[in-house]
Amino acid sequence: EVHLVESGGGLVQAGGSLRLSCAASGFTFDDSAIGWFRQAPGKEREGISSISTSYSNTNYADSVKGRFTISSDNAKKTVYLQMNSLKPEDTAAYYCAARANIIGYFTPSLNQYVYDYWGQGTQVTVSS
Repeated sequence: EVHLVESGGGLVQAGGSLRLSCAASGFTFDDSAIGWFRQAPGKEREGISSISTSYSNTNYADSVKGRFTISSDNAKKTVYLQMNSLKPEDTAAYYCAARANIIGYFTPSLNQYVYDYWGQGTQVTVSS
């Protein structure tokens, strides 16, 4: 059974940092894409970053480029999202998602509909 468990959310002041973790199990982690998404109240879910666990190539939304960094520790089957220079508009529920069994080089997607598995989410609140 596939499990994705997010952690690391919380309350932080604007300009601060948080590191989110996504611990994965139940699928072949090394041949997958892991994406981070967020959803604020009343807004659509937004893909913000993704990584290929086999090639470590990454993808970022313009809204977080230069502030957020995604990384993968394949030995721990965990993907991290380092979030710096946080803004109040970053406040949202953050989710990680996985698409497994991807063979070959690819650009990891920010499209939520290509991901098969989802975690329960972790809340990030940035105060002004």
